Amino acid sequence: MMQHLWLIPALPLAGFLVLALAGGRLPRNFAAAVGVGSVALSALLTLWALAVFVGRPPDQGAYTQILWRWFEVAGLKSGFSFHIDALALTMMGVITGVGFFIHLYSVGYMAGDESFARFFAYMNLFVGAMLILVMADNLLLLYFGWEGVGLCSYLLIGFWYREPENGYAARKAFVVTRVGDTAMAIGLFLLFDQLGTLQVQELMDRATATWPAGAALPTIAALLLLGGAVGKSAQLPLQTWLPDAMAGPTPVSALIHAATMVTAGVYLIARTHALFLLAPAALTATAVVGALTLLLAGFSALCQKDIKRVLAYSTISQIGYMFLALGVGAWAAAMFHFMTHAFFKALLFLGAGAVIHGLSGEQNLFRMGGLRREMPLTFLTFLAGAAALAALPLITAGFYSKDLIIWEAYAAARGNLALWGAALAGAFITALYTFRMFFLIFEGPLRTSVQHAPGPSMTVPLAVLALLSLLAGFLQIPPTLGGGVHLFSDFLSSALPATRLDPSREVHEALFGIFPAAVVLLGIGLVWRAHRRSPDFNAKPIRSPAGRALHGWWAAGWGFDRLYDLLFVQPYVYLAQVNRNDIIDRLIDLIASLSTALHRLASATQTGRLRNYAAGLAIGAALVIAMVVWA
Repeated sequence: MMQHLWLIPALPLAGFLVLALAGGRLPRNFAAAVGVGSVALSALLTLWALAVFVGRPPDQGAYTQILWRWFEVAGLKSGFSFHIDALALTMMGVITGVGFFIHLYSVGYMAGDESFARFFAYMNLFVGAMLILVMADNLLLLYFGWEGVGLCSYLLIGFWYREPENGYAARKAFVVTRVGDTAMAIGLFLLFDQLGTLQVQELMDRATATWPAGAALPTIAALLLLGGAVGKSAQLPLQTWLPDAMAGPTPVSALIHAATMVTAGVYLIARTHALFLLAPAALTATAVVGALTLLLAGFSALCQKDIKRVLAYSTISQIGYMFLALGVGAWAAAMFHFMTHAFFKALLFLGAGAVIHGLSGEQNLFRMGGLRREMPLTFLTFLAGAAALAALPLITAGFYSKDLIIWEAYAAARGNLALWGAALAGAFITALYTFRMFFLIFEGPLRTSVQHAPGPSMTVPLAVLALLSLLAGFLQIPPTLGGGVHLFSDFLSSALPATRLDPSREVHEALFGIFPAAVVLLGIGLVWRAHRRSPDFNAKPIRSPAGRALHGWWAAGWGFDRLYDLLFVQPYVYLAQVNRNDIIDRLIDLIASLSTALHRLASATQTGRLRNYAAGLAIGAALVIAMVVWA
């Protein structure tokens, strides 16, 4: 099997080529078969590779496949080659598995769209680029996939490009993420200049052997890579692009948030963990960024009225949990939450899409309500996703992954009470905004009637993802719950180091395990009580001026867009306007003026009089003869 690893990214890329070159002429059923089938085959091959990997583990903990040498210049060697270990397989499983269900769902959701084949072409390219990113054995090929998912996000966010706001959202995502990508590129230049390679495993070995922990160079390199991760994963201060990315079709939102783009930053830090371990300052920065992001995005989610923007801010917050875990060295916990988050966030976005589809495009939470009876299957599956996002104790995957992060934010050697408190507060806020959204959609009076019922291609992915959102957590059960199951962390142990815990804090695990469950139940209880007292509890205007100002500030994402507009956009536009008539423009205008003058001179000879033309021919012939004689 392992000699066929190249087929896993190749199949979606082949699907893209078929759909891009002939998509407009293909029947819709055939286009759907190519788009969905290519990702389905890739998922099956990934499952097969996982079975082979578990059944016959490789000697070095990884398989390597070299396809061909890309180039070799000045000592920089780069090839199309793959490095498949437990970390890569975890990512590949989520990308292809969740990606398949999103593609299947899209067949029903996009059935009436005039650009049906183009949509699946872009989606296939997105999956293929993300697979190259996670399978790459060198950072240059990883960066190739990294930029590929950036391109696909632009194409898909602006898919409905006839609406100007969609084009703006696509450009915003592209420009903001380029800031982080530039930092990452500089980091790659620095690493190659100092260590002479970009092969991931060799690079990590050389870094460990060359640099002492805490030295300036690994810290700078790690911070530059963190900049790239922050941009791609929408963390502070580059988080502003993700809420506007909801301009794309809902399946695109599900793919970006659950299986592809925003998880790339988490993967990058986990893949280069050896470098980050040499840079304690960078790890601390990662944890702080994650803690601040999860809180700020949580408060913003609490104030949104658009169902997709609630989920967008929720993703920013949940990725913040993963960054927090990475920053304290809880590598397996971060990847465990990555996996469970992919299941329940894909489920929630697809459930939101079913609601939006059923209500003929309505996205305002305050125009929904009473859909529990109208859409019972969507209600049940959305409830499973909401419970997992809020980390409802014991029965949801989100509880086990988030509880592990909260615990290790305190118990890890790099953890502390402040980070634990931030993670705990984030869990409470998550419960509030999640069930606020849930009650506004499904409970209370019916405000908008359902026009379209979701078909099987939409309901089957919802049901499967709902089961995964409930059951996947049992792969990692803490000893305090009587389980002590560590299947997930044991699987990743060959690729990621174990979390180093502080022995003095381990004794508090049973006590500290109570708090996450308590705050989640308290948050859900408060929202339920408010809803029981008034089904329109969140639609009432805020009476105090201070409350209205705070609500507006949070709803606007803490004013980051306005701040960046003042600091960067407006000054740039002003300078462009001032500089619109610079010397370069004058030179170009001079060329145009000269061409115009020559044109007028030449056109003056076209009089339409035959005797003028004859005279001109005679004079010209005489001049030529004179030149020949003179020469």
